[in-house]
Amino acid sequence: MKKGQTSIALSCWRLDKAGRTAVFASFESGTPCLVHFGATLPAQEDLSLLARLTLPNTAGGQLDPLTSLSLMPTAIEGWQGHPGLNLLGADGQSATPDLTLSEAVEKDASLTFMLSDRLDRVSLTLAIDLNDAGLLSLKATATPHAGSRIGWLCAGAVPVPDRLTRILDHGGRWTGEFQKQERGFATGQYVRESREGRTGHAHFPGATFLATDCSETSGECLGVSLAWSGGHRMIAEEIPDGRRQVQFGVADDSVRDQLVSSPTVCLAWSNDGLNGLSAAFHELGRRFSRSKLKDRAVPRPVHYNCWEAIYFRHSPEELKQIASRAAELGAERFVLDDGWFKGRNDDTTSLGDWSIDNNKFPDGLAPLIDHVQSLGMLFGIWFEPEMVNLDSDLARAHPDWLQGPDGQPAGRQQHVLDLSKSEVRNYLFDQISAILSDHAIDYIKWDHNRILTGGTPGQTVALYRLLERLEAAFPDVEIESCSSGGGRIDFGILNRTTRVWLSDSNDALERLRMQHEASRWIAPEIQGSHVGPRTCHTSGRVLPMAFRAWVAAQRHMGFEMDPRELTDDEAVTLKRVTAWFKGNRDFLFSARHHRLDSRDGEVHAEMFASAGDDGDDRFVLFHGQAGASGQIATRPYRLAGLRSEALYDIRLLNPQDLPRTLNQTVSSPFSKGESVRLSGAALMAGALRLPNAFPATMLVVEGQTVRPGVQT
Repeated sequence: MKKGQTSIALSCWRLDKAGRTAVFASFESGTPCLVHFGATLPAQEDLSLLARLTLPNTAGGQLDPLTSLSLMPTAIEGWQGHPGLNLLGADGQSATPDLTLSEAVEKDASLTFMLSDRLDRVSLTLAIDLNDAGLLSLKATATPHAGSRIGWLCAGAVPVPDRLTRILDHGGRWTGEFQKQERGFATGQYVRESREGRTGHAHFPGATFLATDCSETSGECLGVSLAWSGGHRMIAEEIPDGRRQVQFGVADDSVRDQLVSSPTVCLAWSNDGLNGLSAAFHELGRRFSRSKLKDRAVPRPVHYNCWEAIYFRHSPEELKQIASRAAELGAERFVLDDGWFKGRNDDTTSLGDWSIDNNKFPDGLAPLIDHVQSLGMLFGIWFEPEMVNLDSDLARAHPDWLQGPDGQPAGRQQHVLDLSKSEVRNYLFDQISAILSDHAIDYIKWDHNRILTGGTPGQTVALYRLLERLEAAFPDVEIESCSSGGGRIDFGILNRTTRVWLSDSNDALERLRMQHEASRWIAPEIQGSHVGPRTCHTSGRVLPMAFRAWVAAQRHMGFEMDPRELTDDEAVTLKRVTAWFKGNRDFLFSARHHRLDSRDGEVHAEMFASAGDDGDDRFVLFHGQAGASGQIATRPYRLAGLRSEALYDIRLLNPQDLPRTLNQTVSSPFSKGESVRLSGAALMAGALRLPNAFPATMLVVEGQTVRPGVQT
């Protein structure tokens, strides 16, 4: 230490796993700070020096001295931005927590920090974990003392390095989810929140911070997402001295006089572009699915959902006809959607009355299920347990079970049940259990078709409890999360389900974009994607069957139309693509997913690549042409995830979908589906140029490494 320099007491900790290092430091026994999260640091790294170098310089008009941004920043630390914890004292006035570190426990790749307030108004626990996918998780728990109350509590304040100048997140709407939006940091706050009581179509709880030169395949970025399915708030802030932070927490205006726990916030860092972040977040979403699906002979069966074929018009004989046709086309699971329960002829009535409609199904569901199973298909069913129609036996018997204030507007002709009441959860568990116990059902499509009015975090916690209770009672039943499509997609719900319904839009053009953007966070196999009707019910567009089918085959494939409407040519095409999906889904859903950088805004290109231990590598490339390109010829783009030294035999899998009128080189071997050979280095340098494509066209290319001794 140099002469005249003030001594600062400092403690440091580091976590190392999966090529990542996280370093935490506590100055003068204060709240720890995250001083590094990124590439692995050398074992001999001077953590004390690293921490001290995060201290900002002082200047006129500033507090002296300044400290690093802590995981729970407060004004008493000299932090002039948004606090991590809002506290009210016993007198009801705003209080500034004065936190001190009382204990730190390190175990494996986790840390637990216990903090106390010097005036004993609150105690705090910060739980931190670095997992084997390189994800860092933070969670805060606060307990008020001596009459104090707690308002805002973030999961942990995360510093955003100044080299990450761009903020990328997603807005959206019903049938138009996951719309990318980008802005730069500026002095002040960028705040996004959902007050819907659910995640929301426009509010995926995640944001990415990017370096100026970051792309899909290269550059530095940091991704942050909150694992929570209710109302939430994100604050991304730059204060005048240049320091930046991001906080996530529950959007809740109430103040609480008891223990408060934040949801978990998850961080991923990449120096290999946005695809590096996606790999870590994909693994996070897959973990529950793997445990749930591990004993399945077919872990991702092709779905048939009857909703856009019949809506509420349920007839056992017609449903049997539809099921038979769906099975011929390749469906492996039949999902009976809304309309099967007592009195449900439209969306104005009967939600909450979960008994089989004897008028529609005089012999119950067993004959339909038996028929479906005789075709070799599994059987699934739709529920919307959290909702109730006022015109229902349940609402008439228990008006006190409705959530929210009296006089609130309905949403889709329905209201919300207050799941925080144990009697409501017990009723729903009993009703769902009765159906599952009496029938051979292995799948639930769990819907949630309206926002909440005055929804509280307790509703989300209660939902989790109900889902966990059902999972314990029926471990072989999968659950899909649907909320008017993509209204509840987040890592909280993904820990309790195996699939999400990305959008109520089956328009393949919309799906192409949405799936591409959602893949920044959500693993491909978790995204349900269906081949919709010839005329799309949400957009009115008529799109080619080949395009509709290939878009669905990029994700967890299904059909959602009246299969009896198909022409012979459409049926042949759908069977062809479905057969390809079945033969390749194991590869697709175990391979590394890469979005490709494209200089053509009308192209959404992505690929799945796997590297075998024996050098037997493979990739599948999807080139989705949404609209007419600005230039005549397709632009080449760089592939990703290949071995530079390897040679790949590559071929166009679907030359029959190629628009011949646009291509004057149709005699080329590649355009006719014959193999050509290029190195991984050449492919990743942009050597592959695909044939020209019409709008609403998907070209699919497969590559396989050349085995020794194989000649061209």
